[in-house]
Amino acid sequence: MIKTQILSADSASLDKAAQLLSCGEVVAIPTETVYGLAANALDEAAVKRIFEAKGRPSDNPLIVHIAERDQLFELASEVPQTALRCAERFMPGPLTMILPKADCVPDVTSGGLDTVGIRMPSHPTARELIRRCGFALAAPSANLSGSPSPTSFRHVRADMEGRVAAMIDGGDCSVGVESTVISFEGETIRILRPGFICAEELSEIAKTVIDKGVLEQLSADAVVRSPGMKYKHYAPRADVTVVEGDAEAFRSYVSKNLDSKTMLLVFGKEDAKGLDADFVELGESAEQQAQNLFTALRTLDDMGAEKVYARCPEKSGVGLAVYNRLIRAAGFKAVKV
Repeated sequence: MIKTQILSADSASLDKAAQLLSCGEVVAIPTETVYGLAANALDEAAVKRIFEAKGRPSDNPLIVHIAERDQLFELASEVPQTALRCAERFMPGPLTMILPKADCVPDVTSGGLDTVGIRMPSHPTARELIRRCGFALAAPSANLSGSPSPTSFRHVRADMEGRVAAMIDGGDCSVGVESTVISFEGETIRILRPGFICAEELSEIAKTVIDKGVLEQLSADAVVRSPGMKYKHYAPRADVTVVEGDAEAFRSYVSKNLDSKTMLLVFGKEDAKGLDADFVELGESAEQQAQNLFTALRTLDDMGAEKVYARCPEKSGVGLAVYNRLIRAAGFKAVKV
């Protein structure tokens, strides 16, 4: 067990966090999407400590976080014009671009790939910390691998205290799902992981397509260029089933399959009307659902749920990101009603 320092987001605390990171330690940090588990992206030994803390498979690439757009040219060997247009529009913000990596990026950071995912967070604490470090930070979500991502400091503390050198309390995350991850194929943008920046927005920059791995389960031997594409992710301890259909069809299906250990993940109270089961609400809008999803999954664990029926989000806009996380939490178990 490591003695974990609990830090605030003030100047002295950021100096302390930067010092720890400069010494090769791992620090949990807030971002606008979810909390990240940060280490010097260019220090192979430090990055290996991230994998150890999370229990994360080593072929799952990490996203590198920068504070200024100019750092793209330090970490990537090539930045195409389409990527530059995306950076001008969406950075800082919840967008990760997959680019050919520069020689300075170690293989452990990129999951053995010849590409690297780069993003510039909009969270002021994260960016100021990167500036004080003077180097980019590799930072996957600050949770135990496979469990729901942390969107509040208490979630980070529950998963990571005793595993990392320090953690910074930055309050709740405003977005609630991880960044949109994209790659470039000529003038075409490919979405590898959906997020708050959606296909409709990206299509204003260039033609945009959605990778099949967003909606389908990939084979165990598949090579992936984005985190969150290959393994079961975001999962609570409960057995989750996504139920695709309107509210009435959802209630009808659930009423026939309820038992004493079944709980519900619904948009609002009306979805659970007449059903003898505890439930957690996600919210009616896709933005609310994105912000609340991971907290809701952790709440179901806290309530002792063994089986969960979840209403299926819309598969467009921000709703696609919510669906992507939820179907992976369910291990792709879904029924259409």
